[in-house]
Amino acid sequence: MEPVFLHIGIDDTDSPRGGCTTYIGALLVERLSKLGLKFIDYPNLVRLNPNVPWKTRGNGAVSLRIFGSQEAIEKAKEVIITVVEEESDFDWNGTDPGLVFIYGELPQELTSFSNRAIQSLVTMKEAIDLIKHFGGEAIGYKRGRGIIGALAAIGERLQGDHTYELIAYRKKENRDLPRGVDEDSARTMDRETYPETFNNLDPETGRILVTPRGPDPVLYGIRGESPEVVYRAHGMVKVYEEIERWVIFRTNHGTDSHLRPTMGLSLAKPYMPIIAMGRVLRAPRRIEGGHVLFSITDGIRSINCAAYEPTGDFRRIVEKLIEGDLVEIYGGVRPASRNYPITINLEKLRILKLAPKYSLENPLCPSCGKRMKSMGKEKGFRCDACGFKDREAKKIVKEVARDITEGLYIPPPRCHRHLTKPLVRYGREKLNPWSLTQEPSCLRLFTPWHEP
Repeated sequence: MEPVFLHIGIDDTDSPRGGCTTYIGALLVERLSKLGLKFIDYPNLVRLNPNVPWKTRGNGAVSLRIFGSQEAIEKAKEVIITVVEEESDFDWNGTDPGLVFIYGELPQELTSFSNRAIQSLVTMKEAIDLIKHFGGEAIGYKRGRGIIGALAAIGERLQGDHTYELIAYRKKENRDLPRGVDEDSARTMDRETYPETFNNLDPETGRILVTPRGPDPVLYGIRGESPEVVYRAHGMVKVYEEIERWVIFRTNHGTDSHLRPTMGLSLAKPYMPIIAMGRVLRAPRRIEGGHVLFSITDGIRSINCAAYEPTGDFRRIVEKLIEGDLVEIYGGVRPASRNYPITINLEKLRILKLAPKYSLENPLCPSCGKRMKSMGKEKGFRCDACGFKDREAKKIVKEVARDITEGLYIPPPRCHRHLTKPLVRYGREKLNPWSLTQEPSCLRLFTPWHEP
């Protein structure tokens, strides 16, 4: 009997008070393996458009890709439904879990849907129509909005750039306690594995970033360029509590897959992640709360840009911009509010060309060489040293050096979105497609990639 291929998508199972969709994925890895099912790929952790107002806590959906006999696949579906129902936080008002099953080879239409879910907005109707058209199955709980993310996770095959994350999980009895991770060992791990691992700590503050702060079951997560390096890094982190389980995910973390160039600022719409080019129209100014605002124009439309207080020293770079600087901005479009117009929340800034900056200086005395002083508006200048006067003298226009250079600037890692590509990843992008169409016997996953 021919094996059956099944793609499983899960989303919107957690809440701000706990839970984690990746944890459900980790539980399923163990249980599906015990059923004798084989995995076509590592579990995929797909971060979606981070600007949508109804996003989940981490805005990440999970997909699992398995094959086996028809009987085993049917049993797997029962197990999956049970685990999702046991682990989802149904009591939280904003949690609307979704579960999707798609069989066989993935059509291009699902990949296109996923791209739009990462880079713009999609609707529930679009998701349901696609699932029906391609003979899939969807289960929605409450409002079922998680169906959108679940289908998007299936459609994102991560065939271009991707990274890996090893996530270790806590035992339930420890989840209300401080995380027992030795920070010195995490720093040592970073020194010995960087740049093959990234965003382990924040260089500006020294804060450890592998450990989350919320009430979820994650003990730590290590992001890197290969399954081998995150596994090696995992072995270097010392902990003071028992790890319940760990899994390596393949993911779009740190790839900028949400950002796309726009042909003009007129196309910037609320909630879109964009890359846009323009000249600084209004110089940066710092407002209450420490946020820095400025505006750019492409000659047709102007738009506000904001670097918020948590971006730290990145704001100092932004404040050095002047009118006329040619820049490329990366960020999400925030809709207009009562106090502010539509604004691009900056994730990155690339300075393409600096405008000349000038200063005005009083002229030098032609008699003694000292700097002269003004005698009043349009009344000329006099020299206090020797008494020389020149009623026709004007201020001297002088170009001054800029204390900033052209190039790419990114806020510190502590305020990166999951999708933000850090500087260290530039030049490390994976450009060769990862195939999901090979025969199962040809696929080789790194071992071990999960425990249990």
